Amino acid sequence: MMLIWRSIDHLLPHGEPKYTNRLLLGYASTMYRHLIASLSFATLIGAACWAAAPPAAPATAPAAPPAIPIPSAPQVDARAYILIDYQTDKILAAKDATARMEPASLTKLMTAYIVFQELAGGKLKLEDMVTVSEHAWRSEGSRTFIELGKPVSVQDLILGMIVQSGNDATIALAERIAGTEATFAQLMNSTAKRLNMVGTHFDNSSGLPSPQDYTTARDMSLLASALIRDYPQYYKFYSIHEFEHNGIKQQNRNGLLEKDPSVDGLKTGHTESAGFCLVTSAHREGMRLVSVVLGSTSMKARENASAALLSYGFTFYDTKLAVKGGIALATTHVWKAAQSTAEFGIKDDLYMTLARGQADVKTAVDLQPRIIAPLGLDTNVGTLRVFSGATPLATLPLHPLKPVAAGGWWRRLIDTIRLWFA
Repeated sequence: MMLIWRSIDHLLPHGEPKYTNRLLLGYASTMYRHLIASLSFATLIGAACWAAAPPAAPATAPAAPPAIPIPSAPQVDARAYILIDYQTDKILAAKDATARMEPASLTKLMTAYIVFQELAGGKLKLEDMVTVSEHAWRSEGSRTFIELGKPVSVQDLILGMIVQSGNDATIALAERIAGTEATFAQLMNSTAKRLNMVGTHFDNSSGLPSPQDYTTARDMSLLASALIRDYPQYYKFYSIHEFEHNGIKQQNRNGLLEKDPSVDGLKTGHTESAGFCLVTSAHREGMRLVSVVLGSTSMKARENASAALLSYGFTFYDTKLAVKGGIALATTHVWKAAQSTAEFGIKDDLYMTLARGQADVKTAVDLQPRIIAPLGLDTNVGTLRVFSGATPLATLPLHPLKPVAAGGWWRRLIDTIRLWFA
């Protein structure tokens, strides 16, 4: 306003104070109103332009690469097959996996499981000597060429059974453990039941054809996983390439041991009615897969089928440690406890098998609103939810990492009163 006054005063004539003052005030008032109007108009235009302008895009992190799309499993030469991840037991591919099939010499996987069980329990030793019976010596099919009435070490019989698929060595082991092969078959079936092999029945220890000898691809995958998990100290026998007994050297019939360095087991099988069968395990970059192929048309076909399934699994899937067992996932107040807080988590490591490249696994913990002592290690106090993106993957119970003892009578009394108002 002062600037307007000075500008007008400079332009008007001097010497007429009253007239000049009135005129000056009139001009000043008029110019002031025009200035205010102009400024208001400019302000409105600026606000409109600002409102119309698009907001600046917020900075965002680059999008994660999409997961590799998983195609259907390869078509292979087999009547039935299954491919599983050993760590999670997730089925990655399957065809008629629960259909009843002849196991042939895959039966020897169960015989080996029981032999390893006896070794681990101290009831049998590798250096123990076994005298060969006539029943074992006269067995048909593949042989280790053990001699009638001659003692053979348990270790040599195991190698004859695994590497050479010798029926004679297998029967000799069964008789050493159970007295007769028929009694040993009862052990086989009770063990199969314990391992949840619901579609399996064994009639003999070697897999020679019998109407009462049958299994499924799924059951064989469970048995293979149990062998690797329960008896790792003896699983090494399955990666031996050749074995010589009584001057006769024979190669391991699992040809993938020579072709694929990641393959370290397990067992072949063949009869005219069963076709060519193969249970394979391979370990690559911390991930182990087990494949079961039943009823292929040749040795080469069963190896090609197993190799194709393993390549499919390792290419399109990845198994990760999602949550570590035995570590604190949550810490919270415990009422009526000797110590006011406790830590909670899951008991065992949680592995997840996901599509390779799938988004990272996330977790969320939900605890009960009121946790009251005493708490045992098996007490369920909440849940752990595991998901990838919006897809739920698993839900597990949360337990105390240590037992939580009840507090003294005064602590229990005080917390009882506090809980009335909590």
